[in-house]
Order: sequence, then structure tokens, then C-alpha cells
Amino acid sequence: MSPWFKSCQRCFLRSSVLHGGVQCLSAVTGRRAELQLHSAVSRCCSTVQGQVRVRFAPSPTGFLHLGGLRTALYNYIFAKKYGGSFILRLEDTDQSRLVPGAAESIEDMLEWAGIPPDESPRQGGTAGPYLQSQRLDLYSQTAQQLVQSGHAYYCFCSSQRLELLKKEALRTGQTPRYDNRCRHLRLDQVQDKLAQGASHVIRFRLEAGVEPFQDLIFGWNRHEVAQVEGDPVVIKADGFPTYHLANIVDDHYMKISHVLRGSEWLISTSKHLLMYRALGWKPPTFGHLPLLMNKDGSKLSKRQGDIFIQSFQKDGILPEALLDITTNCGSGFNTHRIGRRIDELISEFNPSKITTHSALLDLEKLPEFNRIHLQQRIEDEEQCSLLVKDLQGQIQQVHTTETQDKEVLHEDYIRRVLHLRKGHISSLKELVSPLYSYLWVRPSFSSQQVAALTAEAQHIASLVLRLIEERGEELSVDRLGKDLKNMAKQTKATKYREVMKLLRLALSGLQQGPSVAEMMVSLGPAEISHRFQKLLQLSDNN
Repeated sequence: MSPWFKSCQRCFLRSSVLHGGVQCLSAVTGRRAELQLHSAVSRCCSTVQGQVRVRFAPSPTGFLHLGGLRTALYNYIFAKKYGGSFILRLEDTDQSRLVPGAAESIEDMLEWAGIPPDESPRQGGTAGPYLQSQRLDLYSQTAQQLVQSGHAYYCFCSSQRLELLKKEALRTGQTPRYDNRCRHLRLDQVQDKLAQGASHVIRFRLEAGVEPFQDLIFGWNRHEVAQVEGDPVVIKADGFPTYHLANIVDDHYMKISHVLRGSEWLISTSKHLLMYRALGWKPPTFGHLPLLMNKDGSKLSKRQGDIFIQSFQKDGILPEALLDITTNCGSGFNTHRIGRRIDELISEFNPSKITTHSALLDLEKLPEFNRIHLQQRIEDEEQCSLLVKDLQGQIQQVHTTETQDKEVLHEDYIRRVLHLRKGHISSLKELVSPLYSYLWVRPSFSSQQVAALTAEAQHIASLVLRLIEERGEELSVDRLGKDLKNMAKQTKATKYREVMKLLRLALSGLQQGPSVAEMMVSLGPAEISHRFQKLLQLSDNN
């Protein structure tokens, strides 16, 4: 036995944690030395050994949202950090609440996010099936094993009786709990009721004497569940298991080494450990992740708006931006810089740095994260090609019949636009907004708009056409910027500011947007000439 582990034992035995409730060692002693020892102990006991197998086990009663993505992400990173496997298991035993298409969508979104499972309903694997509804025989066999060993029993209480128990508890200001009535039935009573076909569930027998467990994040914990809860149902009347049974059965048979889940399950872990002990199984190592919350500390809610991953996907948010912001606001990494991609998240992941504090998510910062990751994609030649194809599709969808010609769909043209706008836009969708329509559709403007700016429009148009002819195909933003300033000096009565407004109007039909020089470089010599010929003709007609 290592000296550190002996320290763990001594420190734990000195604590008052045995008196019940969920408590961390450091919260009990209050002594600085033990606080420091607890911190060191919880980290030293967190070392990862053996084959790592972790799982993300959502219920397809809804679509994947940010909280679920974050749990999946930490599991994925943990698996890849230690050369292990990341498993997707769908807990679909609550048949009445299943949402059509949710199961497929969850796996779709994990793949879109760049954290695909190694084993899943879609991928298959040696530990399947990965849908709990296809594993009912296994849960039934395990429940029968618990009944035969005296660790579980049949319960015949009606829903009406259970509702009366609940109402009475609430009336007297107590926490509702089952009174364990059926655990005292004689064997002959049970057999008679079963023979009569009486509706029943199977409950697990909670016993006193819960052993403490070492959580990777929260340290030493225990919860004397028998003191505060009634015996929990493990098999429902419809034959389907509850979460408490199904998750330990699946974790055991799927050889899960580490269970990384939300801290809301911390209080249930002692109950699960009692089941492991009753079955004679070795439990996995537990790590309970602090919750992901809104920046004001309120709980993320599925009802508060678009926190579903599909919504972010439709809004043009890049998956790496979503992964970056959900890890940046929390703990567990050596840095908190913006712009980390999945390989960097894996290399910088440090489980010992995960704290118990909730992660406060500020979604108002998401556009900035997306801007940085979009810039990185544009700078990567292969990724940029994918962006070009994406943008081609968006242009055709938004500007179906209006595009000036097929030239705007050419890869070289779109690539040039992307490189000029990188660092300025937060999503591709911006480029098909009205602000950038001039890139794909020739603008319209009136002689009145031109006349309101200058009486020298014809002269200015001629100067631009001459400049473009002299420069040829070699256009750069910096050089054009200087050329335009020099050109503006050749007007008689029009100030530089009005010259730029006229150029912007002729190029885009707008009075805002990127610099005039950038607009010109984006459009290219041929299109610039076309638009200023139009201005020249408009001036001639007046």
C-alpha cells in the first residue's frame, strides 16, 4: 500500500463524514492542514490506470443541448487523453417520453461536433446493443439475481397508495418517500400475489452502512441513503428498468472504467455503490462534473431558448467554437485562451484542474469565438475549400435568380472574398446578408442619389476606369487605398469624402461596409469596370 493511500485512509477516518449526508472531507474538518491534505489526496487518487472506457448516456427524450454536449466532450477528451474508448449509449427505457428522431439526432450532433463515439448504436461495437430497450433481458436477470439474494423484493403498492403517502408527507412538511411496506411481506404472500397476476414493481433494499467513495473531482463522499430515501424501484411495472439499475448493469457489462457525469448525480452514487456491492461487482471510478450554468448563475433550461446544438448548427456556429466556449468557461485545462481546437483541448486537458465550481457560460461571447475559429478555417486550405462549397450553396439559395453571373460562384472568387473578410465576420451567413449582397448581385442606384453627392460623377467614373486599366489584374487593398486618395485630388469641387461615398454607391449601392479599396479587390477589375461603366452611362443620360 502506498504512503499516500495510507494518508487517505487516516485522513478519512479522522473526519466526521460517517455521520451521513453528502460531505467532502475538507468541509468537515475545517483545519487548514487537512484541507491541504484533502486537496493533495483527491488529486493523487485520481490517477488513471488500466484501459479507459467512458460513456455518454443521454436519454432520447429530447435533442442534444449544450449541457449534454459538454458532458460528452469531457468524456471524449478524457478517453482520447488516455488512449481509451468513448461510448455512446442511449437510455431509452422511458418509452412514454421518447421524442421521434432524437436518438439519431444525438449521434448526428456528436459527429458534427467532431467528437464521434467509438462505439454506438450506429457504429456498433463488442459491448452492444447500445440501446437500453434492446437489453431488457439483462436487466430482468440482474433484478431476479437481486431478489434471490434478498437485496431486492416485489412491491405491490398501488399508484393510489403511493400518491396518498406523498400527499401526507407534503402535508406534514416531510420529504416524500416510500415507507418500504412491501419489504416485510412473507414469501407466501408474495407468491400468492404473483400467482394472481397482481401488478408489481421490483425495489432495491437500501441498507445502512454506506461506504465512502473517492470522487475524482469532489473528493471523499458518502450519502446515507437509507436514512432519507425509501427503497427505490429498479424494475417498473412495464418491465423496463429505472435509471438506477440500468446504468450500473450497462456500465458493468460494457466495462466502463470511469463514469464522468453531471454533479446532480453525486447524491445518487452511494445508492449505486450499494447495488454494485449487492451484485459483487467492482464499481468504476466516479467523477462528477460541475454544472454548466448561465453567466448569472441560473440553471441552463431547455425552455429558455436555443440551447440545442441543432440551433447553433443552423445559425452558422462552427462546432469547434462551441467546444471552445464550453470548455473555456469551465475548468480542467492548462490554459483558457480562445481558439483551441479539439486536438489542443486534448493535449491541454488536466483532470486535476477540474474544480467543483459551476461553469458560467456567456453566450454573448460566442460570435467572438466563432470569428476566431472561422478565421482559422479560412487560413487552412482544405477547410477553406469546404467553406467555399458551403457558401456557394448559401449564395444560390439566397440569391437564386439575382446573381450577376456565374463568375460569383467560382471558387477563386469566393476564396478571395473569404480571405479579405477573415477576422471581420463571425459566420458565413453574414456574407449572404444584405450588407454583402453587392458581392453576388449588381447594385441599383438612381441618378438622384448620384447627384446628391457630386456633379462630377462622370469625371470620377472615368478616373476610376483609367486607374483600373493601368493597374490591370494586380490589385491590392493597400496600393488601391493610396491610388484612390491621389485620384480624389484630380476632382475640381468634390471632396475626398464625397468621392468615396460615390465609389461606394457605384460598387455596392450602400453607404456602409468594408473599405472601398477592399470592395474593389473583392470584385476584381472586370466587375469594377462594369459597375463604373454603368455610372458613366447614368451620368451621360443626365
